Amino acid sequence: MTVPDPAPAAVAAWGPREVPTTALLTDHYELTMLQAALQAGTADRPCVFELFARRLPPGRRYGVVAGVGRALRALEHFRFDTESLEFLRGASVVDDRTADWLADFRFDGSIWGYPEGEIYFPGSPIVVVESSFAAGVVLETVLLSIYNHDAAIASAASRMTAMAGDRPCIEMGSRRTQELAAVAAARAAYVAGFEATSNLEAGRRYGVPTRGTSAHSFTLLHADERAAFAAQIAALGEDTTLLVDTYDVEAAVRTGVELTGGRLGAVRLDSGDLALMATQVRALLDSLGATGTRIIVTSDLDEFTIAALSGAPVDGYGVGTALVTGSGAPTSGFVYKLVARAESDEPGAPMTPVAKKSADKISVGGRKYAVRRLSRAGVAEAELVGIGAVSRHDSDDRELLVPLVTDGEIVGRESLETARDRHRRARAELPLEALKMSRGEPVVETVYAGAGAVQGNPYAPAGR
Repeated sequence: MTVPDPAPAAVAAWGPREVPTTALLTDHYELTMLQAALQAGTADRPCVFELFARRLPPGRRYGVVAGVGRALRALEHFRFDTESLEFLRGASVVDDRTADWLADFRFDGSIWGYPEGEIYFPGSPIVVVESSFAAGVVLETVLLSIYNHDAAIASAASRMTAMAGDRPCIEMGSRRTQELAAVAAARAAYVAGFEATSNLEAGRRYGVPTRGTSAHSFTLLHADERAAFAAQIAALGEDTTLLVDTYDVEAAVRTGVELTGGRLGAVRLDSGDLALMATQVRALLDSLGATGTRIIVTSDLDEFTIAALSGAPVDGYGVGTALVTGSGAPTSGFVYKLVARAESDEPGAPMTPVAKKSADKISVGGRKYAVRRLSRAGVAEAELVGIGAVSRHDSDDRELLVPLVTDGEIVGRESLETARDRHRRARAELPLEALKMSRGEPVVETVYAGAGAVQGNPYAPAGR
């Protein structure tokens, strides 16, 4: 069967906007399961798959959902084109019957999920896929890879922006991770409150604001610091940010203030004892009349160092390595499990919950519905997960699952600004303990309810 290549709209004016097809961003065994199900006659059986985390990274008190928009975009481009099918046939990954099925594949099921920027906890049904077994199983790897990465970055970013308070954070980790991961990381960080990124592709692809001035190499290019600063100011204006720790910080600050008549926008500190240096530089700037000059700090920052700098006269943070590696948790630990299947292929056949019983890798069967229980003061108290139906709740509570795809049509697209606003509101609902940097357990409990429901949360650590 001849399959048309992706439409030109999938390609940007220069280079691919994304990879031309996302269909091969998957694991081999997804297609061998598909082939076996086609042969057994069970490929079209209605099923429910669920993406969730059994636990948060050690010590974390909440997680942040990110990657929803990227996942929907990947689904839109999930097409097995001619080149993909030739590879799969040539490598004997699939037989001809399976290749023909893949050639015609368009996801026609429905997907519900937590919207981007929402908070999640262990057991939260972050994505619920209702489809045939075949349609659901081929999406497993691409959904997991996007959500596991982006949520890890957003969860770290949220902790950083919470510690920064009103001081802006800028993402600048492109040189510390794989090139396409850097683009996704910039997007996820923006969802969780970062103000901008250094990554230009994130600006082009997703509209994330970009920032950048100069590095030490620009200073070293010139005969002296004065010449370098004068060149930068001439090109970028007096509101630019000067990197002042190439040689002598005090001399650099004095030069920058002199060249701008006290109107210098900001100075950046990238080494040393940042709290002490910021205090000294603030005093120097004020003594020189540059009271409006801001102090930006960089150099291997994470949420802990940002918290430690809360009392220092710092006006903004640039964060790189810790952010793009999830600050010690580079993956969210999400899994994708079959939780219900039809008893037969007959139309309207009843659905049967299914679950794993493996030690340390259990799952809870049944289609899930999620509600965030809120106190009268609007503080989150519990994650109510209903099995087979929405848990009973009052008007103060929030239902969490929203439609993302309905009968194959993507309905859940939204702007990054909407996701940013949602994250601010959702984080503000959490108890104050959520913002502690000390190690702790999830700040609210996950509670299951419904026919055949387990007692308590099976994913909770022993003793809770």
